Amino acid sequence: MSDIQNLTDQEAIKKMQELGNGEVCLFCTFGEGQEENLQFRPMATQSIDDNGHLWFFSDRRSNKDEQIDEYNKVYLLYSNPGKQNYMCIEGSAIATLDKAKVEELWNPIAKAWFKDGKDDPFISVIEVIPQRAHYWDTKHGKMISFLKILASVVSNKTMDDGVEGELEVKSR
Repeated sequence: MSDIQNLTDQEAIKKMQELGNGEVCLFCTFGEGQEENLQFRPMATQSIDDNGHLWFFSDRRSNKDEQIDEYNKVYLLYSNPGKQNYMCIEGSAIATLDKAKVEELWNPIAKAWFKDGKDDPFISVIEVIPQRAHYWDTKHGKMISFLKILASVVSNKTMDDGVEGELEVKSR
């Protein structure tokens, strides 16, 4: 059984940054009918700031921006089997045409989606404010976890190397 390590405030934000900064997640919005009409798409996390807010680039004309305008609840699902860590976040989102934030977050790879670069008139930023989050991680990394799994098979004893918990960030 995994150890439970619930984290709050700065510890929670640090864990979110560790597991999500620069990673791709499945970004879930709600279409017409809301809860019955989940829509997932992969999106790259541009930043997780010191308040625990997550930032993404989008296109203001996209379905996801329209869906966020209508119903701002979103889910973010992170999965990194190579590192043996996972995180899910439920939050509220805001999509805006904030050029200063685009400038702050811009990186050359984003040009693949925005042909006019950071000056694209339709580039938007999505800010996700987490309301609930949960993570699963290993204590010692993938190699030690793998060795413990092998030892478990040979010894017929459980040697779970996992840690999980809630991440609580008070909105600022």
